Amino acid sequence: MDPHLLRTFVTVVRLSSFSGAARELGYTQSAVSQHIAALEGDLRAELLTRRPVEPTPAGVRLLEHAGPLLLRLDAARADVLRLAAAPPGQVVLAASPLALAPRLLAALPATGVTLRVLPPADVPAAVAAGGCDLGLVDGLAAPSDPLRLPDVAPLTVTGAGEEELALLLPAGHPLAGRSALRLDDLADARWLDAPQAGIAPAAVRTGPSLRYEGTDLHALCALAAAGHGLALLPRRVAESAGAGVAVPLSTPRLVHRTELLTPTTPTPAAAALAARLTALSRAGA
Repeated sequence: MDPHLLRTFVTVVRLSSFSGAARELGYTQSAVSQHIAALEGDLRAELLTRRPVEPTPAGVRLLEHAGPLLLRLDAARADVLRLAAAPPGQVVLAASPLALAPRLLAALPATGVTLRVLPPADVPAAVAAGGCDLGLVDGLAAPSDPLRLPDVAPLTVTGAGEEELALLLPAGHPLAGRSALRLDDLADARWLDAPQAGIAPAAVRTGPSLRYEGTDLHALCALAAAGHGLALLPRRVAESAGAGVAVPLSTPRLVHRTELLTPTTPTPAAAALAARLTALSRAGA
């Protein structure tokens, strides 16, 4: 299967337009139509309806495979080019907002590092595809359990720390006086929807909520403290919010876990920084 044809197919589906895909990819509309026809001929299946432009059942199934396949190809290319293309001594570190614990930030060298803050879901792909040299990603896990990360490419995953969790509530919330809370206590609570910055306790999120599309933790905490919804955060973040009330989470027994992602062939500078962060994590274990 030709990856160029597959990229054209994915772009047409995403934009729901042959002409829009042609503009984005720099092709003529006729060339896009030829790509789709060639892909359909190769697979012996109709992949798209034309009016409207939508994937057929076969196209939907191909789309499920296309993203991981194309990302793997990008990752392979990045793996081969990484050593030759990287500026000497420079490291681009991708990190989700809540992965930036003070002790990890303190371990970064004063120069030679570009820190790129991304939503948690984007960090593994950024490292795999070569956009970043290392990654720090966070999420919920049982103590000592690894995060469930997407299988985007071969990456070395190393635990970089675990922290207790707390709920950030407005000061006047009926549960603000509790010494600890269970998620079961909050089954009907209103939660902030902050997929790019916060931790999503999917098991208890119900009903409409304010959606925050950003990575600024100060804004996230301010929204929670103002009563726009609860936020589940590392305890250190919740307690340092400056407003609202931080109540520790007692049940279920979960932690906020941070992991370091390293490509198969890191640059010398990236390998040195990864070793530094790994040593710090082991010292804090």
